Amino acid sequence: MIEKSDVDTEAPWWRSAVIYQIYPRSFADSDSDGVGDLRGIIGKLDYLADALGVDAIWCGPLYRSPQVDFGYDISDHADIDPAFGTLADFDALIAAAHRRGLKVIVDFVPNHTSDQHPWFAEARSSRDAAKRDWYVWADSAPGGRPPSNWTSEQGGSTWEFDELTGQWYLHSFNRAQPDVNWRCPQLRAAMLDVLRFWLDRGVDGVRIDALHMIAKDPGLTDNPVRVDAAPNPADRQDPDFDTQWHLHDRMHPDLHEYIREIRGLLAEHSARTGQERIAIGEIEAMPWESWVRFLGDGGTHFNFNFNFVETPWEPAALRTSVEEQEAALPAGAWPNYVLSNHDRPRLATRNGPQSVRIAAMLLLTLRGTPTLYYGDELGLADLPIPEEKWLDPLGRDQARAAMPWTSLGNGGFDSGPADAAPWLPVSEEYLRLSVQNQLAEPDSVLNLYRRLLALRRSEPALRHGAYRSLDLRAEHCFGYVRSTRAQELAVLLNFSSTDTVVGLPGHGRVLLSADAPSAATGSALRQRFLVRGHSGLLVELGEVVPRQRDS
Repeated sequence: MIEKSDVDTEAPWWRSAVIYQIYPRSFADSDSDGVGDLRGIIGKLDYLADALGVDAIWCGPLYRSPQVDFGYDISDHADIDPAFGTLADFDALIAAAHRRGLKVIVDFVPNHTSDQHPWFAEARSSRDAAKRDWYVWADSAPGGRPPSNWTSEQGGSTWEFDELTGQWYLHSFNRAQPDVNWRCPQLRAAMLDVLRFWLDRGVDGVRIDALHMIAKDPGLTDNPVRVDAAPNPADRQDPDFDTQWHLHDRMHPDLHEYIREIRGLLAEHSARTGQERIAIGEIEAMPWESWVRFLGDGGTHFNFNFNFVETPWEPAALRTSVEEQEAALPAGAWPNYVLSNHDRPRLATRNGPQSVRIAAMLLLTLRGTPTLYYGDELGLADLPIPEEKWLDPLGRDQARAAMPWTSLGNGGFDSGPADAAPWLPVSEEYLRLSVQNQLAEPDSVLNLYRRLLALRRSEPALRHGAYRSLDLRAEHCFGYVRSTRAQELAVLLNFSSTDTVVGLPGHGRVLLSADAPSAATGSALRQRFLVRGHSGLLVELGEVVPRQRDS
């Protein structure tokens, strides 16, 4: 039995926060050009803070970019891309969010730049250029081959030959995204200056993109071939990516020195301003013993937990994943749970539409900081887009479609009179699941999220209580308890289509049913509970005074 807790009611803001990820070009369009923007986000802050009830927003990359990788190819770290607005618009977003009590987290992309960045333009101008060492360059291997066998996540070799200087440059992603060299002190200083620039503008934290990749083997050693793996064309543009062990093109031990420098800057800024700024690591799914090395003193505040995304959607596997994370965390470290993001198929697509209510309860009742992807609170699935119409070469735009605010036209994506078409098409299913429609339906998925978020704010056990797994003796159910010294809440999730009766070790009453979030809370104390198929219950344990129904 696993039980861990952090019962400090004065814990930092990020430990009790729910983070909402916004994909800026798909959230709301204020100027009728079909692309979401900063002013569009500002116009929806009341929805986020009040109607929904999240605590922080994470905005994807907003910086000036050629948009080869939709903003992760940055050409100017200190400016906003015109598609999204201006620096003044960004400052207005910070001010408007803070007035509503919302924290703002932005992307920090330390692994690479655009090949159109002035840094790279100078670096590739000659082998003697002042910024040559800001990027990773190497001579050809014997026979004119690339310097190593490393493969890119977006197709082919990680090496691109530069005719002008007769060397290869490294790109872990698209060839238009050359990797920077964190072993160069001047590059590190410049990257920390980028971070300082946005901290000084008032951001509350950064999500560090591809953090595990910023330190590679300086000897450029070939990765060993995986003899146990066949090409996997379903996952990436490059079907050979998974046919080698990526031991040398990421996770070099120098990485932890660089993380400490980033965390040191955040700590310095937090001490100076009296407002804690946080670092969230985006790292790939990996064994827990490697995952937790990013945490702790001098490390990230927490990491996105992609092991959870890749866990099979069945109760035994999910319980094991939760318990393994809890057991692996060092003292004082904090868990995270995430079920979707801009790089992955939406949870309703991966696990089926019947999963969305259980997913809401699971995400918002586990111990840790949950991260919610925009539109998941509506139960959106991926938007079917034929491959010949993909804008992203990996097809990720299917999980990036425009947020449906209303049920007509373009779904309210464009707030102006032009009713402009969003950059990705609108579907009838998205319009049916719009915010407008679901706010009017008491038992909608959106209203389930609203009730769960309200309960997280009102119930201490959900904010900072311990976690303990339950043995429900029901094959298709997953149960656990969140507890403080004064309160115990049980979460009962039924992953089957069959209604199931489960027993608890004590008596309790229902606070919330996932299939009927508007129903009055139960007043009768019971020990056995009927959990509807593909639904869940939140039960308050113990001899309690019946509460009035929430208004």
